[in-house]
Amino acid sequence: MKNSFKFICLSIIIGIIISVLINLNIGFLKLNIIDFISSGSENSQIAQLRVNRVLAMLLAGISIPTSGFLLQEYFQNPLAGPSVLGITSVASLSVAFYIFFSQDLVLPEFLQNSFLSISAIGGSLVLMLILLAFSSRFQDKSFLIIFGFLISALAGAVVSILQFYAENQSLKNYILWSFGANNQVSTNQIWVLSIIVILGLILGFKSIKPLIGNSLGTSYAQSLGVNLKQLKFLVIITSSLLSASVTAFLGPILFIGIVVPHFCRMIYNPAKLWQQWILNMILGIFIMEFFSIISETSQFPLNVITSLFGIPVILAMMLSNKRTV
Repeated sequence: MKNSFKFICLSIIIGIIISVLINLNIGFLKLNIIDFISSGSENSQIAQLRVNRVLAMLLAGISIPTSGFLLQEYFQNPLAGPSVLGITSVASLSVAFYIFFSQDLVLPEFLQNSFLSISAIGGSLVLMLILLAFSSRFQDKSFLIIFGFLISALAGAVVSILQFYAENQSLKNYILWSFGANNQVSTNQIWVLSIIVILGLILGFKSIKPLIGNSLGTSYAQSLGVNLKQLKFLVIITSSLLSASVTAFLGPILFIGIVVPHFCRMIYNPAKLWQQWILNMILGIFIMEFFSIISETSQFPLNVITSLFGIPVILAMMLSNKRTV
């Protein structure tokens, strides 16, 4: 079993290396190795944009599946994901407020991008505080999921109202952001995103052992000394941090947080929880790099590609669960 896990991981890592090399060479210009290693090269700026694109997909591939994996393990629901708690929707709402109400502000482009990110992260942090406050009142996990769906519906309704009254340029800017942009992330944004993702992974690592006890049942988990209230807070904070940071810098990337953990269970199950987590991260990186290649070659927005891929898979999951009941 250990050998099969190592073989699966090695195969995916080889796929990641190949997809990264292809991703670095996709674009209108053909670049040489010198363009990537020399800052004085004629096309060094274009090379840096491609490197940032690859790094952005790597970080998204780590954080979104990790967020979905933690939520699915906590709620014991294969259809749980970052959007379940309304994190992505509220981040989108915060960005919508910023775009629609800052149209008269004249700001440099780097400041506009920074405020977009701050808006998304700030909105998600507010939602995280609300979830933590309400979670103490919900003893049943299903109520927290329903609360998340209600928040998502409310955020979507408010965004629709803002779009109805928005000017053409503001509406266009929001739509472009909502498509998911993987080729406009700056080096400074990559550094900030990396720090947030690393912090989220540290918190996620602390929740692995309690999640093992949680999977065996509430009573058994308590007998093992698992603090279920602390685990709930930890999962909510970690998932909010990871998914909100990616939404802030790359726009809403849908369905990956649900689909990748599902594929990991298909590829290698049963497995230890930490093995599933590792598998989620490397498979997430491969899928995001692969989607980035498709996005660059087809010129389709990243969010459109993830939706076209994720919706049929989730539908198949629902039908499969129905047949097994």
